Amino acid sequence: MDMEPEVIENTALITNDAVVLGLLAVTLGAIFWTSSRTSGGWSRFYTYVPALLLCYFVPALYNSFGIIDGNASGLYPVARDYLLPTALVLLTLSIDFKGIARLGPKAMIMFLVGTVGVMLGAVIAFVSFEVVSPQTVAGDTWRGMTTVAGSWIGGGANQAAMKEVFLVDDNLFGQFIAVDVIVANVWMAILLFLAGRAQAFDRWTGADTSAIDDMKQRIEAYQAEHARILSLPELMMILAVGLGATGLAHGLGQPTAAWIGEVAPELSRYSLTSGFFWVVVLATTIGLLLSFTRARHLEGAGASKIGSGALYLLVATIGMHMDLAALFDRPRLFALGFLWISVHAALMLGVAKLIRAPLFFMAVGSQANIGGAASAPVVASAFHPSLAPVGVLMAVLGYALGTYCAYITGLVLQALAG
Repeated sequence: MDMEPEVIENTALITNDAVVLGLLAVTLGAIFWTSSRTSGGWSRFYTYVPALLLCYFVPALYNSFGIIDGNASGLYPVARDYLLPTALVLLTLSIDFKGIARLGPKAMIMFLVGTVGVMLGAVIAFVSFEVVSPQTVAGDTWRGMTTVAGSWIGGGANQAAMKEVFLVDDNLFGQFIAVDVIVANVWMAILLFLAGRAQAFDRWTGADTSAIDDMKQRIEAYQAEHARILSLPELMMILAVGLGATGLAHGLGQPTAAWIGEVAPELSRYSLTSGFFWVVVLATTIGLLLSFTRARHLEGAGASKIGSGALYLLVATIGMHMDLAALFDRPRLFALGFLWISVHAALMLGVAKLIRAPLFFMAVGSQANIGGAASAPVVASAFHPSLAPVGVLMAVLGYALGTYCAYITGLVLQALAG
């Protein structure tokens, strides 16, 4: 039986979604413009306050002070259903598997160890806190952890996907966003500190760094060959690919979920009867398949930048639902996050020593997981500016793995939580 959607009274200062959308767009523009300043007060401000944090929390301030009402707005469902799949497609279609292979086995080993470290760290942190502080991981805490797993393996799109797949409460999601951003940025600061001591680290591991010099030359040649100014036909092609793939994912995902719900309803516990789950999986898969076609060359015109723009608008609509007061309700979640990242760090350091991997591979492999495409190039460029695209390349692979590995991690956490 069809049910009428619940009508939520909007008592905010701004109730028109068109005006709210304009406010969010101006807010994001202001954040990115100020964060791009290379000198002055803004440069010093963003040294300590990540731009991503503001993209979440400025809209949350609007919501908390009654300027807008996220719960009464219809913007988030639209962003979730249309912008998220589009972002997933555009962020994965540029994957160059041959280019990744040319980085050498140690680079890929360290990246995959980072992924395993996030998955294993989630389990160890959850089990440890069940012993030392059961109330910290009680109830639906495991659901919130799945969103961090999505972010730390892939990025914001995967994080938002896990929020929907595992039905994470908005306040719980806000709490884990704070854990995600603060813990991840502390770890990035440590990696940047180590980057200045790369030679000493590489002597400790006994690493051969000659391959890194070769990478610098290949990357500079690729940039010169493919970088170009975005034209209107290319912009329309990028939109056609992103939105077309989103339409296909919806067209196939909803019937697939309905069919599974009829023939095997018991699979609902694995989210396989969720239409949105299949939309996310299909969008990611379509993006991966497109990476083997000429569509991959749209990256030279800025496909991933358009995908990131869609993603950040989604991030702002998520922030609209946050209750900032809830961030201080459970401070022990930060201890959970730091234990989680410590497992990841210990595994990365141990394997780097074992296989004699350069610090560059360890740092970028870790940040490609934890920070994604937004910060992996920052760490890579700390070694050499021409190496920044390596961070993007590996982070894009993280977008592909994030949906699948975070989902698996969520199932394990769900089983541990009973």
